[in-house]
Amino acid sequence: MKTYRIGVIGVGQRIAHVLAAMREVGWSLRVAAHCDPAPVGASILAAAGIDAGRPVESAEALIAAGPFDLLMIGTPNHLHFEHLNLALAAGWPVFAEKPIVRTEEETFALARALSGAEPPRLYIGLVMRSMKIVREVIARVDSGDLGEIVSIDATEHLPPEHGGYLARNWRRRREWGGSYLLDKVCHDFDIFGRIAGARAAKVASFGGRRIFTPERAARPRVYDDGSEAYVNRDAGWMGANDAFQSDMDVTDHQNAIVEYDNQVRLSFHANSHVSLAERRWYVAGTEGTLIADLVRNKLMVRRALDRRKPERIEFGDLTDDRHNGADQAMARDLLATLEGEAPFPVTPFDSMEAGLTVMALDRAMAEGVMLDCSPMWARYDEARTGG
Repeated sequence: MKTYRIGVIGVGQRIAHVLAAMREVGWSLRVAAHCDPAPVGASILAAAGIDAGRPVESAEALIAAGPFDLLMIGTPNHLHFEHLNLALAAGWPVFAEKPIVRTEEETFALARALSGAEPPRLYIGLVMRSMKIVREVIARVDSGDLGEIVSIDATEHLPPEHGGYLARNWRRRREWGGSYLLDKVCHDFDIFGRIAGARAAKVASFGGRRIFTPERAARPRVYDDGSEAYVNRDAGWMGANDAFQSDMDVTDHQNAIVEYDNQVRLSFHANSHVSLAERRWYVAGTEGTLIADLVRNKLMVRRALDRRKPERIEFGDLTDDRHNGADQAMARDLLATLEGEAPFPVTPFDSMEAGLTVMALDRAMAEGVMLDCSPMWARYDEARTGG
């Protein structure tokens, strides 16, 4: 088996978990070099038996240390655009964590950069595309079992420890992460667009910060078993000490509605501090309905005029990080793509369109309007054609 020579720009916690999953599923790999002044993911790599490679002082120095069989970008979101440009210019395959970029202007610029005739060898870590349950959802929609899709109701509700981590991690700041929805649920909006089979036409959103606030700093900080709450995960780069008294400026809860070009309607509810964790998609079509429970990794489907019990599928592979085997599945997908066996399940253009949808929702929330997305898509399409 080929041993992949890998260079890493940004040894963050997430990219370290991806590398660990790659090793777990059988990749032969060697991290030849990395650049990161504070590689917080190094301990994760060490636990997986992966050496972080030779440290270099900059992304430019890392590129100069090539060639690589794969460049991996695990920096905070605000650095993705800069590092993608460097990596793409080098010409080697690139894997980058989601979201692909952080702003509309970065998206249009990247779309122009990718507007050439050759498909870009750029693979984005929208890990849910590799999940068995998500593949089954897409297959059921594509098969016509549900008829025409009419509406989607979806949630992502995080337990307190996860929400507290986001309130302390760099994702708490728009300047680094973009927004709560962009960083946390661009996965979901990628799939929603795929299920709808259309782009967002009109969007509206409401949200704010009402959970992790200084006014609630005196609330209990222990679970009922006596263990400490809100501090059980390393906050990572630029981490804050206290979830309730940090300089967080993103939402900690948000509701969104989308009307797609083909009249499919979506409602979405996110909350970062709940006692009943949930990530659920309820997809209603003219001929049937499905409920995908992404936390418990279960799918339920029934035809509209079927009086029998619903079909139920349990996918198992439950994990503490709630990815439920998705990291390992994505690692297999990436290897199959690099070896020419199968296309990667998501394109950089899919990722950009999911990101733009979320950015439109955040703009609608900030402006207090129902936003018409057509001017945004016109600019994006012009950029994709090199305009």
